[in-house]
Amino acid sequence: MTPLNQTDIDIVARLEAASDTMKRAKAAAAAVLFGQDTVIEQTLVTLLAGGHALLIGVPGLGKTRLVEALGAILGADAKRIQFTPDLMPSDIVGSEVLDESPSGGRSFRFVKGPVFTQLLMADEINRASPKTQSALLQAMQERHVTVAGVTYEVPAPFHVLATQNPLEQEGTYPLPEAQLDRFLLQIDVGYPDQVAERRILYATTGGEETKPNPMLTPVELMAFQRIVRQIPIGEKVVEAILRLVRSARPGEGSAKDVDKYVAWGPGPRASQSLSLAVRARALLDGRLAPSLDDVTALAEPALKHRMALSYTARAEGVVLAELIARLAAGAV
Repeated sequence: MTPLNQTDIDIVARLEAASDTMKRAKAAAAAVLFGQDTVIEQTLVTLLAGGHALLIGVPGLGKTRLVEALGAILGADAKRIQFTPDLMPSDIVGSEVLDESPSGGRSFRFVKGPVFTQLLMADEINRASPKTQSALLQAMQERHVTVAGVTYEVPAPFHVLATQNPLEQEGTYPLPEAQLDRFLLQIDVGYPDQVAERRILYATTGGEETKPNPMLTPVELMAFQRIVRQIPIGEKVVEAILRLVRSARPGEGSAKDVDKYVAWGPGPRASQSLSLAVRARALLDGRLAPSLDDVTALAEPALKHRMALSYTARAEGVVLAELIARLAAGAV
């Protein structure tokens, strides 16, 4: 076995320190949001990977509370946008206003919108029109916005944590496929079990609710994100990711049920997202490298919003999550 050099030792030490900090952050979030350990883990994985998360669930499950708690725990500048049908793109990115000087001169001045923050909560994002939803696209992908031909950088780090009601709820609009692809993970928020709901009942109807304390700074978070990219990823894990993503595409020589049931599949960004996510999950667990178990655990949140079932699949009652689980089992 080849001994570690000083550079490797330094990386291992920084990884272990980052893991300890993130474990404390995870525990602090769990003390506020009961019974949602998987949701908290996947959200932290998204942040460590430097991406954006789409939290999907019916109202009242604590999605907004989670985002607020993470803003406090990360010590980040956080802003919230309540998406409504009448929300305009300028309400997100900002707009130019006409100023008049005392001498009578006139000039335009750009007033920044709430997108200029480190942690942006897009609450009920699918209640706004697709035109307004797409106003986030440039900021999410390129980390800047362009208004009247001028480019403005958003702060670093920049993360969008969007909440969404299921599409069967009234008054919602499907997100454009291009915007869905910008989310690193789709995180499904389910109902808590009875024990967790009992804790929620006592914690939220008493005299004072628990407020999380800051556990790290935005600068530390960006340092952890750089560590994630330095974590080595084995050839077996890379091959499993490629097999999984490519097998989910119809017409790629994949399984017959994919050709029959999948209208369109994930692109290369899914492989990139999964590669970063498995390394972030390894760091969160204190491991030096990701494993095949990480690929299996993150297959559904990484692929679910990047695939669409065909009409045949819907007619036959095919469940996308079950299809992804079968593909993941075959890939690893």
